[in-house]
Amino acid sequence: MSSHLDSLRQYTTIVADTGDFESIREYTPQDATTNPSLILKAAQMDEYAELVEKVLAEDGNEMTESLDKLAVFFGLEILKIVPGRVSTEVDARLSFDTQATLDKARSLIARYEKNGVDRSRILIKIAATWEGIRAAEELEKEGIHCNLTLLFSFAQAVACAEAGVQLISPFVGRIMDWHKAKTGNEFAPAEDPGVQSVTLIYNYYKKFDYATEVMGASFRNTGEITELAGCDLLTISPNLLDELQSAPGDLPCKLSEETAKQSGCEKVSLDEAAFRWELNQDACATEKLSEGIRRFAADTVKLEDFLKAKMD
Repeated sequence: MSSHLDSLRQYTTIVADTGDFESIREYTPQDATTNPSLILKAAQMDEYAELVEKVLAEDGNEMTESLDKLAVFFGLEILKIVPGRVSTEVDARLSFDTQATLDKARSLIARYEKNGVDRSRILIKIAATWEGIRAAEELEKEGIHCNLTLLFSFAQAVACAEAGVQLISPFVGRIMDWHKAKTGNEFAPAEDPGVQSVTLIYNYYKKFDYATEVMGASFRNTGEITELAGCDLLTISPNLLDELQSAPGDLPCKLSEETAKQSGCEKVSLDEAAFRWELNQDACATEKLSEGIRRFAADTVKLEDFLKAKMD
């Protein structure tokens, strides 16, 4: 009998949201994503001690070099397992600096290419700030494809599509977390504000023929995932992949290009002032974007401290 995970694969590309190689092997996803929090968690695991030591041995005491090489080393190992792409994140502390983001993205791609990996297999993860979106627009013109992350609002999604980015990662669970904290409500999957946000973005992209891929992310339960069956991609943590694999039966497709074309979306265009205003008007997106950048930056500092301790 097929499982919910088997059924989901018929409609949606499955991406592993982890830095743990064994979990990726177990669930055979098409792609994989990493971020500073996942790299920090994996780097502290005994089975990856040798990889960390290799980074430190090659890079001496230059912390920026060590962080970049560690991210790329994890990416290289993941690419040996998945047939598709891996996402590698730009330092969140650069989220409001377009030029620094461009420089870091080019440096990461150069490291992959030096190791024989074509840039088509890499997605550079960048926070969906105005500055990050502008950097992604330029990188896409250079054939460096981007995954715009920490995306919590329709305004961010519109700006990313207009910039021609490859892929966006709207954070379903964190949107739900915010609304739950504000209202005290428990949300059924179909009424989940994060699910509704991704559904709106998906319908808008398909109705107006944007090529940007939608990858739902940051799930809290399998109900959120199954409500988005049909989304271009879904990046799912190992524990939720396990639940989906253990659940027998078929799932219906909830999102499709056909239904999107019939949706009532209206075309919007945003310049910088309009983007900043719309983001400002969305309290959830404003708070969660700032919080997400702070959290990723904090985990990057923790990773630096972890590597410094290894150097001593």
